[in-house]
Amino acid sequence: MFQIAHLRPGETLLVHGGSSGIGTMAIQLAKAVGAKVAVTAGSPEKLAACRELGADILINYREQDFVEELRETTAGHGADVILDVIGAKYLDRNLDALAVSGRLVVIGMQGGIQAELNLGKLMAKRAAIAATGLRARPLEEKAAIVASVREHVWPLIESGAVKPVIDRLLPIESAPDAHRLMETSTHVGKILLQL
Repeated sequence: MFQIAHLRPGETLLVHGGSSGIGTMAIQLAKAVGAKVAVTAGSPEKLAACRELGADILINYREQDFVEELRETTAGHGADVILDVIGAKYLDRNLDALAVSGRLVVIGMQGGIQAELNLGKLMAKRAAIAATGLRARPLEEKAAIVASVREHVWPLIESGAVKPVIDRLLPIESAPDAHRLMETSTHVGKILLQL
């Protein structure tokens, strides 16, 4: 959101999967810098959890069209930054939801890996698309990310402005149960395994 998409105060961020571990942290960090936050989630309970974390615009993707809801709630502006865990399935709709000069950051592929890109939409909005992940990065880049988190995020956690959201803590022997729980997609935040 910050290193790649350069989210700034006053901008609107759309977080797909707002109740996920990444989503719950994204909401809090965006609010900490003064951004307006829109989220998608699949149940009223998950949306309520996002609201408690500071989300301003709540969109139930099972019942609402996120593009239309975003247009309506931002007076047609759209999202300046979109953090997307879905991938291919949402590519075209994300372009529709982006504001002019918007930035789309793809961090997951839950909705597939291949999609057709409408370059006309991308160019008309003067938008940018980036995709990123941690696993394939060289150690130096991972170290720089850790240093940035230590400098910018850790003080927010220490002050209590940002809090990790942990759905539950399970013993390592319950790893299969944790995977089943993740598959139900009923949790909010992270599921942690403890040694």
